[in-house]
Amino acid sequence: MVRLLVVGGSGLLGSKVMDVAARRGFVVYSSYFSHKTDLSGGLKLDVTDFSMVKDIIRRVNPDVVIHASAVTDVDLCEKNRELAYKVNVLGTGNVVKACESIGAYLVYISTDYVFSGDKGFYKEDDEPNPINYYGYTKLEGERLVMSSNLKYLIVRTSVIYGAKPAAGKINFALWIIEKLKNNEYVKVLTDQFISPTLNTNLAEMILEAVEKDLNGVYHMAGDERVSRYDFALKIAEIFNLNPKLVIKASMNDMNWIAKRPKDSSLNVEKTKFILNTKPLKLDEAIKKLKLEVERI
Repeated sequence: MVRLLVVGGSGLLGSKVMDVAARRGFVVYSSYFSHKTDLSGGLKLDVTDFSMVKDIIRRVNPDVVIHASAVTDVDLCEKNRELAYKVNVLGTGNVVKACESIGAYLVYISTDYVFSGDKGFYKEDDEPNPINYYGYTKLEGERLVMSSNLKYLIVRTSVIYGAKPAAGKINFALWIIEKLKNNEYVKVLTDQFISPTLNTNLAEMILEAVEKDLNGVYHMAGDERVSRYDFALKIAEIFNLNPKLVIKASMNDMNWIAKRPKDSSLNVEKTKFILNTKPLKLDEAIKKLKLEVERI
């Protein structure tokens, strides 16, 4: 029985990893910072406190640690660089050191925002070049993991969405569904391209990768490059909502503090080649999302 600790178990990905891992026979433990997960075994953990991180990891003694905890608000990271660095870089360093002390296998959840967005369809060996502070901190986290003496898996993903709000936040897909159900207009970007990723599909890919003992960097995301606008239209189509409420917008219209990559879509061929669980096409993923929403 593999002992698994999910750091960030109340988040959109972490909560789904716990659910899927429990069904796959893992012994699952989770930690949370401010939003406790519904599942049992939640441990209060501040990743910036090394003594706390070390104590919990030694007490749980996991075979595998999935580090899914981070400050992901891109503008907040730009505004409060000290907080972003403390959590995303120093916090990751603390998890790395604690894992080294027990020889755990570390899975680090990273992001498409480590890339500049100049070309899109990024492969694992493309040169990272973040254009905002969030991407910089996540890349620094990757470097800490790579320079450790651990067996590790770095998973880069893109725009995660799922059937339930998590960690007090609503994801892009649920936001679109809520707005359209209320007959509200919603402005969505036509010129930002992504690889939208259903959290269930991502969790299943990660856990299969863990079972296969994979090492190195893998892009695990949806198997389709799409604009946010077309993503929203596909949601409207499958959920039988009014697509005329989706209004075209441009990145130039946005009052962002931080720059965003124009095209941070990910090439998932390496993952498709090695895993039985394949990245989903957008149509299939949103149909799966609809079934999950209907079950809640």
